[in-house]
Amino acid sequence: MTTEEIRLVIPAEEDFRPIVHLVTGGLASRLDVTYDDLADIQVAVDAVLALRDDDGDLTIVLSAEPGVVRAAIGPFEPDVLRSSDAPDGGVDLQRVLETVCDTHEFESRDDGAWVELTKRTVTVGA
Repeated sequence: MTTEEIRLVIPAEEDFRPIVHLVTGGLASRLDVTYDDLADIQVAVDAVLALRDDDGDLTIVLSAEPGVVRAAIGPFEPDVLRSSDAPDGGVDLQRVLETVCDTHEFESRDDGAWVELTKRTVTVGA
């Protein structure tokens, strides 16, 4: 079983988020992931990316093997991940991730807090 991994470093500004969509879509297409699973992955990644909109860099590590897609996204200020309140009265991050991911964890690393996501996927035509 082979694991595909892509490491992407982008500015945390909102204008660069479509690049992550493009890369995520490309990885999912190589694995023949269903549209619904791809949409879930992209919703989860978007929800996490929305926690930052600044001049710094964000790293997104996408890895995949048949039946599973994982994403690690960071770094963030730890307080941002602990907040349960949603900005602008929307749905909070915890709720979004519980809905669209199979697992999610907040991890403390030397450079800050990271979000680890896992989504089990179905292959198109399976």
